[in-house]
Amino acid sequence: MNENLPPCPECSGTYTYEMGALLVCPECGHEWPAASDAAGEPAASGEKVVKDSVGNVLADGDTVTVVKTLKVKGSPTGIKAGTKVRNIRLVDGVDGHDIDCKVDGFGPMQLKSSVVKKA
Repeated sequence: MNENLPPCPECSGTYTYEMGALLVCPECGHEWPAASDAAGEPAASGEKVVKDSVGNVLADGDTVTVVKTLKVKGSPTGIKAGTKVRNIRLVDGVDGHDIDCKVDGFGPMQLKSSVVKKA
């Protein structure tokens, strides 16, 4: 048994164990790949990587294009596919809404990165 296993990234539990190619935390039930040293570096440094619908990495100030028509509560028309949104800000929003922006004709709102493409 390897005594040098990393603690759980979710709950920081020290009782992790190997199960095949995964590491498992018995305290919270979280499972993650054992070879997460290279993939875990952005999370370890405190920076969250946000990717658009096709896998491009987004940054503050980018311009994005909406890839599918979105319904907007309280508006008779939604945001149409192809609408450009300029000067986005990356945030830790609610329910996966990780882009804070101002959409022309609709005002300030939050979008999910899965419905935009970097322009």
